[in-house]
This record gives sequence, C-alpha cells and structure tokens, in this order.
Amino acid sequence: MNFRYDINGLRAIAVIAVVLFHFNPSWVPGGFAGVDVFFVISGFLMTGIIFRGLENNSFSLPKFYLARANRIIPALVAMCLALLIFGWFNLIPIDYRALGNEVVNAIIFVSNIIYSSKNGYFDATSHEKWLLHTWSLSVEWQFYIVYPILLLALKRFFSIETIKKLIIATTLIGFSYSVFATIYQPDSAYYLLASRAWEMLFGGIAYLYPWSFKESQKKLLELSGLALIFISYAFISSDTPWPGHFALLPVIGTYLVIVANRQNSLVTNNPIFQAMGKWSYSIYLWHWPLVVFGEWNKMDNFFIIGIAASIILGCISFKFIENKQSGLVKHIFIKDKYFRGAVTVLLLGGLVHHFDGVDIRYNESQQSLYSSIKKAKEDWAYPDANLDVNGLKIRRIQNHEQTDKNILFIGASHIEQTYPYVSALNNKYNVYYLTMGGCFVTPSMNSQKEEDGDCSNIKDYMSLMDKVNFDKVVTSFYCFDCFISKNKSVREEQVEKRIREYDEFLKDIKSRSKEVFLILGEPQGDEFSPVKTARHNLKPYVPLNKVVESYSLHNHALSELKELNDVNVINPLNYLCKDGVCPTRDGNNFFYRDSNHMRPWYAKEKLSYLSPILS
Repeated sequence: MNFRYDINGLRAIAVIAVVLFHFNPSWVPGGFAGVDVFFVISGFLMTGIIFRGLENNSFSLPKFYLARANRIIPALVAMCLALLIFGWFNLIPIDYRALGNEVVNAIIFVSNIIYSSKNGYFDATSHEKWLLHTWSLSVEWQFYIVYPILLLALKRFFSIETIKKLIIATTLIGFSYSVFATIYQPDSAYYLLASRAWEMLFGGIAYLYPWSFKESQKKLLELSGLALIFISYAFISSDTPWPGHFALLPVIGTYLVIVANRQNSLVTNNPIFQAMGKWSYSIYLWHWPLVVFGEWNKMDNFFIIGIAASIILGCISFKFIENKQSGLVKHIFIKDKYFRGAVTVLLLGGLVHHFDGVDIRYNESQQSLYSSIKKAKEDWAYPDANLDVNGLKIRRIQNHEQTDKNILFIGASHIEQTYPYVSALNNKYNVYYLTMGGCFVTPSMNSQKEEDGDCSNIKDYMSLMDKVNFDKVVTSFYCFDCFISKNKSVREEQVEKRIREYDEFLKDIKSRSKEVFLILGEPQGDEFSPVKTARHNLKPYVPLNKVVESYSLHNHALSELKELNDVNVINPLNYLCKDGVCPTRDGNNFFYRDSNHMRPWYAKEKLSYLSPILS
C-alpha cells in the first residue's frame, strides 16, 4: 500500500483533538473521540496488511506480531522508563508504587482491563494515573493479537468473499453490543475490546470494499467525513454515553475520509498536519503524563507549556526512537535491543511496585511519615454482613439485653464510617446497617454500581422496613454533587431530580419510623488526604469557610427540601471544627484515610454528635 497522506492527516486531526481535550475539555468537549478516529485508521491498515497476505498465501503471524511490536513498544518503553526515572526523584512511595504497577500493565497491554475495574475515564481521580492513556494501546494490541488468528481460522473453512461478509456481520453485532454495554456497563464499554472492536472492523470494511469516485465526489465525501468528525468534537462531551451509538459520528466520518482517498487535500495534506501525523503516536504517548504533571502541581496556564512540550517530545521520540526502526533491521532490534529494553523496564516497574515505591530513598523521618500514610490509607473498619433479610446484606449490632427497640443506619460509606462509634457506645438498641459503598438513597446519585445492580441493597430498603419496626432511621446528606454533569442545563435537571428523590425517601421513612436523623457532610478537603498532604506538603488543617464552600450545592439542595419537617438535622462541622478551622492530623497521625473518610479510631473518639441518636 502506498503512503496515504489523507490517513496521516487524519492522525493529526485525531491527536490534536485528544491533546486539546485533555489540557482543557472546554476547548474541544468531544476531543476524546480522536481515539475513535485512531481505532478506525488502525483497523483499515491492519486489515490491509492481513488480507494482502491471506490473498497471496504469504501472511506470517509471527512477522505480523513483530512488526506491530516494533511499531508500538520502543516509544512506549522509552516513555515508561522516563516516568520511572522522574518518579524516583519526585514521587512519594505510594504514588511511585502505583506508577510501577501502571508501567507493568501498560507494557503487557492490559491497562484497559485494569482501569475498567476502577473509576471511570472522566472521573477526577483519572489525573492521578500517569499512564491512563495507554488503555487505547492495550485495546489496539489485543485487537492485533485476536484479529489475525480469527481470520486465519476462518480462511480454513471459508472463501475470502465469505470472510468479508462475516466481518460486516461481526461489525454490526459488535456495534449493537457496544450500544447495549454503554447503557448497562459504561466503564467497561469505554475501556474494553469487546465494545471497541467494531470501530476497528469498520475501518477494515473501508479496505475490503473500496470505492471509485470522481474528484468532485471525493471532495464531497471528504468534507462530509470531516464534518462528522468535527461535529463529534464540538457537540459530544464527557456527559455523552460513550462509545454507544454516538460513536458513529467519528467512526463514519473517518470511514468517509478514508474511502474518499484524496491525496492532494488541503485539509489533510498540508505540511503542519503531515508533520503532526507522523509524530502523532509519540505526541499521544507524552501528552498525558504532562497533563498529570500540571494537575499535580496545580500549575496555572500550564497548557501552554504542556502542549508545546507534548509536540516537542513527540517530535524527538519519533525521530530518535520510532524512526530508527526500518527495513530488515527492525526484526533484529525487536529480538535483541528493544526486547531487552522492554523486559528491563517491565521488571523495573514490577520491582518498584513490589517494594512499595522503594521508600529506602528517604531518611528515617520521611520513612516514618510514609509508613503512617500507608497505614492510614488502608485503615477502614466495617465488618462483613452478619444477617440476611430478603436478600439484603445487613450488619446488625444486637443489644445483649432483650429489646424491641431498633435503629436503621442506611446509606453509603459515610454511614459506614459511623460504625466504630455506634458499635462501641450502643447499649439500648438493635442497630441495623443497610449500606453499600458508592450507593446512595437517591438512585440518580449512584454511579455505575446502580446500573450494574450492585445498589439493590439500598434500593430495596423497604423490604427490610416491612420486616422490622424501626424507632429511628439515620441517613446522610452527602455526595450530592457526585456523578454530576458539567453541562449547566443537565446539571440543573440532575439537581432537581435528586431533591425530588430525597424528598420521596424522607417522606417514606418518616411514615415508617418514629424519628429520622439526617447527617450532613463531615469536614472534607485535600488536606485530609494523607497521600495529598505528603505529595503537596499541605497544612494540618482546613479553613472552615473553605469546607462550607465545598458544600454549597448541598446547602442549596437542603434549603429546597420539602420534607425536612420533623427530621433531626445534624451538622458535623459544628462538632469537628473550631476556631474557624477543621484539624486534619496530629503530626504524622492522620485523622482520615483519604480526603473525606475518617479512620476508625478517629470516628470512635469524635462522633459525639451521634450520642443523641443512641440515647
């Protein structure tokens, strides 16, 4: 296949969108769709390589894998090594340990699987993952592994023409699954090959069924394709279910540009886009660590330096690493020099992770601090369920004296953290904990867990209240701004819905119990996080006005609730903050395990505002 200037220009259009989106999402709200453009391009090129070999009976699976490894691995390994060196001098042990694990996952191409089991791609914590962007490389590599094997197997039973039709059918099935998965398993759908393969297969169809057009028709196709791509960049956002059916915009757009096959286009074949296209892979590799660096260091206007550095490092990486591999020499390199390099960096990442971020880099005092951080981060005391009621998993604290007085604590992790205090001081009630971390009494506040059905423990609370008579019900008013849109109109609708749901819940539990208690948000902030405190040398307190400001949306919603009458509202800030500040630690003794969850010993000592509930 001759060099395709249009495809090279498409790479530039893709990487520019991704980079701009990551440095400032408001510039290109749908810039993440640039990855989908890359997927279609990859599918087109790989299908071409494989089918030319199959048609000539000359396809070699080992050579195909070697060529792909030679293309992807050297620049990836170089970037990972640079991060490990940077981390040695700049990252605290917990962060360095996490980086080591990310390096391992990236080099063995499973990072998409690992990230899919954690927080979503657009979550705030994504900026703590130095190699989050390697998820797409893992998807492509997994496609490269599976695709040729399946085609070789099919060739034993079917003709080339039949295989082509099977690819079309598989693309349609894959797209249908992607739409389904995006609705019911959004995080998995975003990251995993099963819901992304159709995009690469769509690119394959562009190769398998080429079109012949007049120049005027080519121009129209190209402009239509580019319009679809730019529409996706401008009008979709992180609020859009993705990939799903909306991904058809960049996918069909890329397909149209490829089949138009305009090699003299002013849009794709201009000097800037051609250069950016050649450097696109390396630019993609380097831009995300720079985004994370800017976020970690809270650097204003870092995007200017970050974007420039992404392009410069991408250019250097292309010229001195990617472009060094050509001709027959590349197979020698991958078998020898670069294979050894990949294994070496893989082992380094594994060792960094295994030895807990190598804290021997620090003096005894610092090691003591990091030991305290590790202990705090892992400190959580909430027992396994000891009672099953109609399938609901309950933690029951049973009074040793026979009593028919019962209290229900219902909610997410901020209800769970009250357990140490309640279990230590309760002597009058049977206490039932109906909880699930990340699950709230208002369904629209829940994350993917609700869609996965994991929040049924909370959602079906009525079946417990039908079985047990509760004197008191305790819940929390927290995380009202969790999983909420950045789009103003969508955000307003979400807030209104959550207020309605809270009112419905409060009305229901008031009718089923004698007393209801609503616990507002506890002190929170980065200063409470042991990791962030060490990372940024934060003060041992948070100004009270800063904490109050962080609950501005909660306070607005609270003022709008119609069912607050006869509800006992408890504000923990009145108990845990004094003299205008909320303390976060005593020396190296951290009160919280992260920015908003208390450690058990602290909860046991300080949650005196719960005593009226237990009395």
